[in-house]
Amino acid sequence: MKKTIKTRRSNRTVITVRRAPGGSHRAILAFGPLRFPAAIGRGGISARKREGDGATPLAVMPLAGGLVRDRLPILPSSPLGLRRIRPDDGWCDDPGAPNYNRPVRLPFSGSHERLRREDGIYDIVVVLDWNMRCRVKGRGSAVFFHLARPGFEPTSGCVAVAPSAMRVLLPHLRRGVRLAVLG
Repeated sequence: MKKTIKTRRSNRTVITVRRAPGGSHRAILAFGPLRFPAAIGRGGISARKREGDGATPLAVMPLAGGLVRDRLPILPSSPLGLRRIRPDDGWCDDPGAPNYNRPVRLPFSGSHERLRREDGIYDIVVVLDWNMRCRVKGRGSAVFFHLARPGFEPTSGCVAVAPSAMRVLLPHLRRGVRLAVLG
């Protein structure tokens, strides 16, 4: 029997992330009654996010889509829709490139991030709409919600949770849900 999580309507559309006490790169992620430890950027939380600063943006970001690595034993499902990560999937982080903060096909001549990683942190990726619709060059790219490294090591500006937390959250992630980093 599948367990249903009941939350107030307002809590079903916002995932909140707040800095955890005692750590600049540790956070608590909340969704309705659920609470999970999370990792944030090595630069902490910033209202002035810049490319390469390692900070997680202080912002409310809509969920823009999802990606999943095919090596997972059971592929998760989500109302958000998850596309399989291909070997040639990348993300442009070059502020001077026309494809800045956009998915690209590898090989790609500009600076980019490879989405098919061996460390497992991108086995499940939710793309956050940070600097995507109205791109400002240098304002930050590739801000994702993904899987945490062991020990919740800091990210490069993303929000990351344990695989078990992501599996609990995925069935509730859909268009209209926003991730709010509150500082």
